[in-house]
Amino acid sequence: MLALGSLAAWAVALALLCLVAQELWGPGRGTLLPSREPRGAGEEEDEDNVIGEEGPEAGRCRLICKPSALAQSLLRSLRRGAALQSGRWLWRTWPQLQTTFQLLFPAARRPELARELLQLADGGLVALDWVMGPRGPSKRSRATTAFGTTPVLLVLPNASGKVTRGVLQLCLLALEQGYKPVIFNRRGHNGSPLASLKLQAFGEPGDLKEAVMYIRVRQPGSVLCAVSEGSGSGLLLSYLGECGSSSYLAAAACISPVFRCQEWLETGCPWLYEWSLLLHQKRGLSRYTTALAEVVETGRLFRSRSLREFEETLFCQTKQQPVTWDAYWDRNDPLRDADEAAVPVLCICSADDPVRGPPASTLPMELFRSSPYFFLLLTPHGGHCGFLREGPCSWSHEVTLEYLAAVAEFFRAEERLKGLHRCRRGGPQKREASSAACPLQEIFSWQRSYTR
Repeated sequence: MLALGSLAAWAVALALLCLVAQELWGPGRGTLLPSREPRGAGEEEDEDNVIGEEGPEAGRCRLICKPSALAQSLLRSLRRGAALQSGRWLWRTWPQLQTTFQLLFPAARRPELARELLQLADGGLVALDWVMGPRGPSKRSRATTAFGTTPVLLVLPNASGKVTRGVLQLCLLALEQGYKPVIFNRRGHNGSPLASLKLQAFGEPGDLKEAVMYIRVRQPGSVLCAVSEGSGSGLLLSYLGECGSSSYLAAAACISPVFRCQEWLETGCPWLYEWSLLLHQKRGLSRYTTALAEVVETGRLFRSRSLREFEETLFCQTKQQPVTWDAYWDRNDPLRDADEAAVPVLCICSADDPVRGPPASTLPMELFRSSPYFFLLLTPHGGHCGFLREGPCSWSHEVTLEYLAAVAEFFRAEERLKGLHRCRRGGPQKREASSAACPLQEIFSWQRSYTR
């Protein structure tokens, strides 16, 4: 009999062959690469990932947001960056393969992690994995230059708790660029012990609030930023909306976020993605079957055949306080308090995301056009958390770190401009007092001046 690992390897290989066949011979695609007319000597090269203004020609990235000084600054910064300048390559128009590669394949380099278990107010535990190394080739630390100190980057995996190669790659790149990355693991996720019978609901930010407060005490001189991946963005968006200007974050970013989560679970995902995350959650909670039997029907839980059924059994059909599916999402919808968010948020989304679904029905365009805090970088290709280039690394990670540094530089420039105006009004003596009274943390006090 074959070992379990061999069976899993054969299953992954078979799934990849199915995906390749679907891409090659599926509807609307008859050849490996779309044919192109030969270019003349003076014609420009293909620039599918060159960022443009609102409403550019097809094939370009779009930055969709409400006009503001910060938006113009971000647009200039992203245009200068090299991460979006990718040309033609094999996987670009294969979203299923990009998604599968980032979800199932292990990272080339495994980071060195130092785990801390944080005990919460109700006795539960969450795990914080601090990335300590290895450090790659020395790079110019723009993070320290932009923030004035070494910032902390809080990374949230997807809602199933699976730490993908994308999360690990982001942490290693952030470490090289001068950040202190830390991965937030929910109760019972990724080896975090389940010390109580309470699990964290999809959009319940209470545990994240306590983790943020602890990080601020542990790193009192550091600015805090946050990045989420996939469905984990539901927790980050809920936190930003519920906390508003008291989130203690300088900036946030969401890579391939899922916004309409109730409809997303009801519709379902591609089978390989859904089954991978479903099995990951079942395996993590199987250690606590006896204990969980006091609060949920464990038989029904571990027989569930979809993420929706698993979520509903675990959080709605409980033995003590059952709630309806709609009532559960009234309290956990990531966008329920989006209007209260007071921190710049960049959402990197792909138009061909096979997990989230079509942009027209899954992206809240009105939110990006009306709120000065939400920015949508919409790219034509990339899959779900893929955004791969010629190599195995995701360009979305470089764009995310570029965005965080650009936000910090913008606010430092704004603060210097304010100090100059105060100096001109109050004279030389007041200038010294004002500069001494404005430490770095006050730069990120969100006085909304940048929305002009």
